[in-house]
Amino acid sequence: MESPSKRVDIVPAKRQALILEHLRVSGAASIQELADTIGGSQSTVRRDLEHLVEKGYLERTHGGAHLLQPMRATFEREMTVNAELQHAEKVAIGREAAQRLSARDSVIFDSSSTVMEVVRAAADRDLPLTVVTNSLEIADFAADIKSWRIILPGGTVRPGYRHLAGEPGESFIKTLHADLCMTGASAVTGTLLTETSLEVASLKRAMISSARKTILLVDSSKFTAPGFCTLSDISEIDEVITDEGISQDALSSLRSAERKVTVVCVGALPASGRSKL
Repeated sequence: MESPSKRVDIVPAKRQALILEHLRVSGAASIQELADTIGGSQSTVRRDLEHLVEKGYLERTHGGAHLLQPMRATFEREMTVNAELQHAEKVAIGREAAQRLSARDSVIFDSSSTVMEVVRAAADRDLPLTVVTNSLEIADFAADIKSWRIILPGGTVRPGYRHLAGEPGESFIKTLHADLCMTGASAVTGTLLTETSLEVASLKRAMISSARKTILLVDSSKFTAPGFCTLSDISEIDEVITDEGISQDALSSLRSAERKVTVVCVGALPASGRSKL
């Protein structure tokens, strides 16, 4: 494990993700315990806790904090913090999902942080692709990949998030017939997929409907209480890729829908260390 002295200068989003991960496992923690976890000072932890409380992640306790469970139905993680949460799991899922791509595919990528990891892994494969995405982050990353054609559907940039939603992008997406859609979800509850935002859910429904095949990419923390609005049922998804932290109850629900489920081991090579259930 990395020593505290090497971790003092971590960027705030990474520190805050480490705090959230620690609290997700332990439920609650003191300021000193969290300082030991991130390798920073108590004053740094206090500032991070104030930020996380203000944004709705946590509730302060005497001398520490605990996670709000369940989160409010409309709660959305900050983009920078969300990218750091379950990061190793997202990378493993992304590497596995990238193996589903073939040369000359047309693929719709949504703006989720796990899908971003697919894009990073796919870039290493150097496949010619036609990419449609509402993510400004993905478009910026992929702009220099000469073998990819990048299409942005248009829409409005949501404040605080580097992605597009609404019109004219949603209507444009509905005119497409892509080979593949890769999408995330805010929550998976039984066989129900939900989102925290009406406009994001509406755009993702259009993406799913406009592809011959859809793969859902969700780390195991997403199997939780439903978000604010319905995205779809798992029956509209062809494959689910998740990580080994998924509970047996959640797996049983996916099996009941007779969907293909791929469970990746964190740190495993793309084509090994996984089980198909």
